[in-house]
Amino acid sequence: MQLTLGLFCLSTLAAAGLWAQTTRTEITKATTPEQDAKANSADVPDVYAISGNFERVVVLRFKYEADLLGGMEKMVKDHKIKNAVILSGIGSVRNYHIHSVNNRTFPSKNIFLKNPTEPADIISVNGYVINGRLHAHMTLTNGEKAFGGHVETGNTVFTFAIVTLGVFGNNVDLEKVDDKTYR
Repeated sequence: MQLTLGLFCLSTLAAAGLWAQTTRTEITKATTPEQDAKANSADVPDVYAISGNFERVVVLRFKYEADLLGGMEKMVKDHKIKNAVILSGIGSVRNYHIHSVNNRTFPSKNIFLKNPTEPADIISVNGYVINGRLHAHMTLTNGEKAFGGHVETGNTVFTFAIVTLGVFGNNVDLEKVDDKTYR
């Protein structure tokens, strides 16, 4: 009787959508076949440095149920932030949606992980604002493992979240820092 009741409860939870699982979706992110097949150029250095000073530091504080990515994008626009580095980020989310690279050859493939019901602590947020465009990553933990990737829409803040940006002056150009074809 107890086994039957337990199975009934599990099937009821699953049917009601209350027992959600993480979805994994793989997407190929091709630029063009020519760009993906492009060899490294001797004119592009293996590594280069960009120097600059912070013009200001902006601390973003998110409340319960705020959208993490949407809030960061809005603040970048509202505060007219052109180029910045994400220095720090902490907090928690009620659910998550991230993506990370999933292969070693071009074209690149991304794996998207989404769980609409699993909470997680935000261990760190980092990344850049490049010409007003946000490129943010985060590391999360669910108490059993740490995982992370690019921040996608659908990360709803739980207790709170804090993200700190170091904003560069207009003399700093980050145009090519995340361009996979600049090689």
